[in-house]
Amino acid sequence: MHDRPLTGIRVLDLTNVLAGPYCSYQLMLLGAEVIKIELPGHGDLARHLGPDPELNDAGIGASFLAQNAGKMSVELDLKDAGDRAAFERLLGDADVLLENFRAGVLARIGYDWPRLRTLNPALVYCAISGFGQTGPMNQAPAYDQIIQGLSGMMSVTGTPETAPLRVGFPVSDSVGGLSAALAITAALHARHRTGEGCFLDVSMLEASMSAMGWAISNYLVSGVPPEPMGDQNATAAPSGTFHAGDGPLNIAANRQEQFETLCRLIDRLDLLTDSRFADREARKRHRDELNHELNVALGGRTALEWELLLSPAGVPAARILTVPQAVESGQLAHRGFFTDLPFPDSSGRVLRVSGSGVLFNGTPLKPTTTPPLLGEHNALVPELTERWRSAGYPADSRLASLTPAEERNA
Repeated sequence: MHDRPLTGIRVLDLTNVLAGPYCSYQLMLLGAEVIKIELPGHGDLARHLGPDPELNDAGIGASFLAQNAGKMSVELDLKDAGDRAAFERLLGDADVLLENFRAGVLARIGYDWPRLRTLNPALVYCAISGFGQTGPMNQAPAYDQIIQGLSGMMSVTGTPETAPLRVGFPVSDSVGGLSAALAITAALHARHRTGEGCFLDVSMLEASMSAMGWAISNYLVSGVPPEPMGDQNATAAPSGTFHAGDGPLNIAANRQEQFETLCRLIDRLDLLTDSRFADREARKRHRDELNHELNVALGGRTALEWELLLSPAGVPAARILTVPQAVESGQLAHRGFFTDLPFPDSSGRVLRVSGSGVLFNGTPLKPTTTPPLLGEHNALVPELTERWRSAGYPADSRLASLTPAEERNA
């Protein structure tokens, strides 16, 4: 792919671990050039995290490899005068500055928003933190699990017997990163019109609660607090996990016609004339009885057999896969979701990394270079500085001054 949406956008990435690096990974996939600024000798903490101790010791832990392909790594200590000068030269021609320090850390070392704006009036500065830059909790330490707990997310995860439970992956980090990436692209669009940069204050807590959707809004509207329901759907029945002959099967017959088709295909037309299951609200009130009847009927075939029978008939149904099974999905292969890259340690191993889930004009967005070794691009800083400066700043400043007709011909 030659021209991605963010081709020409230059990002300085000061972030660590997941939320920030995940954000800049999305920007890279969309075409941005990302320079990862790392602490000399140590780098991103994620370099030392993952299930393989040897990779962790080598500074290329699995947690780092997951969302840092396609970026460059430059070691700079922002408390060192020479490194600060190099950083400021890059900053002067950057389009985006991204960080996920605790609120106020960057300001305390001399780079608050007024100073950043003086150094680069068109800069889009995005700060990701657990609770935002303001408020009584802005200095509280925050990891994904802390945010999951404070958002109410854990309280509705699991069953009444097992809740609260942490979601099985760092969803608050990921949602925070996605929210930041969305805000950055919107800010770049606004700058295209105005020529002015802005300061984006991203709160992982608020992003997580926004993503909880109905669990929050139903309470705000109805005053009824949501409760943990395990694998059942509070808005419909039958909708959840059921028991096929060889294991679990998800079915979401949320609409009346889907329920009727389900009853026909499992040979239980009698359920359609049972007053307990006559409509959505009745089925929700008698969820346990309905689930029992369905589990009895579903036990006669395997989960895959039911999936192949129900799904083509319009009843959402599918097996529950393990992560290894999901990774080998033919659907993902068809869409080109994963990309194979060489390991950065020149070992000859193959590194498989995820994409964004978006096709751009029919083409998946993929990284083209392997995750960088710590400081791999240190020697290129003068070249990068000169190239960024000669390319002009900001990346869209020339277009911002054109009329729509001139822009189409630019």
